[in-house]
Amino acid sequence: MIAKPEFAMHASLDHDLSPLAPWEISAEDFPHDGSTVEKWKFLIGYAVLAPSSHNTQPWLFHLHGNDLELYADRTRACRVADPDDRELVMSCGCALFHLRSAMAHFGYFGGVAILPEANDPDLLARVSFGVLEENSPEESMLFYAIPKRRTNRQPFRDDPVPPSLLDALRRAAKDEFAWLHVAEGEETRHAIAELIAEGDRRQWSNKRFRLELAAWVHPNRSTARDGIPGYAQSVDDLLTYAGPLVVRTFNMGEGQAARDHELATGSPALVILGTDTDTPRDWLHAGQALARVLLRAQVENVWGSFLNQTIELPDLRQRLCASVGLTGCPQACLRLGFGEDIKPTPRRTANEVII
Repeated sequence: MIAKPEFAMHASLDHDLSPLAPWEISAEDFPHDGSTVEKWKFLIGYAVLAPSSHNTQPWLFHLHGNDLELYADRTRACRVADPDDRELVMSCGCALFHLRSAMAHFGYFGGVAILPEANDPDLLARVSFGVLEENSPEESMLFYAIPKRRTNRQPFRDDPVPPSLLDALRRAAKDEFAWLHVAEGEETRHAIAELIAEGDRRQWSNKRFRLELAAWVHPNRSTARDGIPGYAQSVDDLLTYAGPLVVRTFNMGEGQAARDHELATGSPALVILGTDTDTPRDWLHAGQALARVLLRAQVENVWGSFLNQTIELPDLRQRLCASVGLTGCPQACLRLGFGEDIKPTPRRTANEVII
């Protein structure tokens, strides 16, 4: 792995910026006449807006000549919720798709080599600029959705997600070597909701899980550039200061289970994204598929959030397949629907993730 002294130096450059400043990026500022390094740094600004488990942002980028290398930052791993780094690699896949989407918008259709070095599992992808070509309207459509996308944990309205959009989301997943299953019927949705609730109860009963989660929960006024601020869970400023202590100390599994059960059964669309097999390469594909699905949904003002408890526990993951009749490996469970716009969560800047 590349040594990281430079990483700390880059991070210091942006310490005075607001944690939400990365969301203010504008396509109009792309350095068309700039150097390759300047272009890569600008494009990374879109990659860092990708979703990640607990908003850990477990990605690093290395500029290597005309190429850009994507590394997994395993110091940001969630060892309890994600012991195999499956979700960590998926999060990096989301960042990779954001990068690809930004490149395509500006007309760069370079090559992407997945896991290019067999002896370096941290090197997840190597991306080349390629030649300048004309972009497509669909690629630009996804690109402009990047700064608008949020993980929206609020209840959604009752308005149904159009079947035409669900079909488009299935195609989006397929384009990235994954599949998307839409839960149909009250019985199926109830079965999935029961598994989600059981996952909540079991995870929250684990003190190590609560300690890990508490490390990523921050007060609303925190200057942290990662993690989950209280406002993302509709918690007011005063209560968020007690948030980490409450998470560490109290088993709130029953309350969380009831809330998530209601969200799952009441959401306009409940979907499962998966792959046929379950290797790090599949996880990277799943992450890119997840990002494409979320951006395609956002194009039509449909929000998404995660209910992954049933996938994070191996036996529940198997029961999910049996309950829904799936063949393959579920990688993410999503609720989709229309709702109110929400404030974004903090992000590290491009300078902070370049090594």
